[in-house]
Amino acid sequence: MPGTYEFEDLLLKLSTPFYVFLICLEIFITYRSHRASYTVKDTLTNAALMLLNGSVDLLFRAAYIGVLIWFYNFRIIEPVENPYLYWGALFLLEDLAFYTLHYVDHHSRLFWAVHVTHHSSEHFNLTTGFRSSVFQPLYRFVYFIPLVLIGFNPADIVIMYSLTQIYGIIVHTEYVGKLGWLEYIFVTPSHHRVHHASNIEYLDKNMGMCLIIWDRMFGTFQEELPSVPARYGLTKQTETDGLTETVFHEWKEIKKDFEQPIDIKTKLKYLIKAPGWSPDGSRQTSKELQKEILNKEI
Repeated sequence: MPGTYEFEDLLLKLSTPFYVFLICLEIFITYRSHRASYTVKDTLTNAALMLLNGSVDLLFRAAYIGVLIWFYNFRIIEPVENPYLYWGALFLLEDLAFYTLHYVDHHSRLFWAVHVTHHSSEHFNLTTGFRSSVFQPLYRFVYFIPLVLIGFNPADIVIMYSLTQIYGIIVHTEYVGKLGWLEYIFVTPSHHRVHHASNIEYLDKNMGMCLIIWDRMFGTFQEELPSVPARYGLTKQTETDGLTETVFHEWKEIKKDFEQPIDIKTKLKYLIKAPGWSPDGSRQTSKELQKEILNKEI
């Protein structure tokens, strides 16, 4: 798909100075306001995780594009001829596919072990958007298979994902407040602050990339509350903030659970069920924690 690679190269050349300008502006505002939104080590970790994710994506790209092309040959619907309808539908359906991917990443420990790196920073700034889930390219394409089966070209899916990721990055900021009526349609910085917060009220909320309508439809929406300022990072922070620990710490925790004297069925539950699940109830999932808070309020 040479046209796709050329477009992505152009997108990289256009978006890089845009990101650099916004990040420099945010650093300047942070410095002037004496807020602790940035540290050198955290920013370098974000950059390293971005490079690792990009390397995995590049190495695996031929394989997942090949899979998507293979499924495209068995499509059940031919591509829509009207370009406005085609690209509009692709935007909506790919955003829904990402919402589904993101929901599973948060509600299955196997995938959370990959995605947790994106949530591990105790800071929230534009560089946090580059703090990528390193191994997500190995399975992300699976969620796009339904799109190729209904007539969307794999190259167009790649292009749309690249475009929407730009928006997904720029909502990582504390310096934009609520945006009026846009809050009902699009994912805004306010929504995404909630998503990255480790407050119990905010856990596993606001999963969309560009559109917040999916969260509103499927019950995962949570407004940012003035009475609950966002606390970033994980509910249980890692022992160290080294790169290896950041990427693999949840896998180490899974290994500890597997070393217990338990049967294979329980081991599978540790993998498939939500983070925090335990057979004896000694730990709690986000839904259980939120239910506990709700019961106390009642």
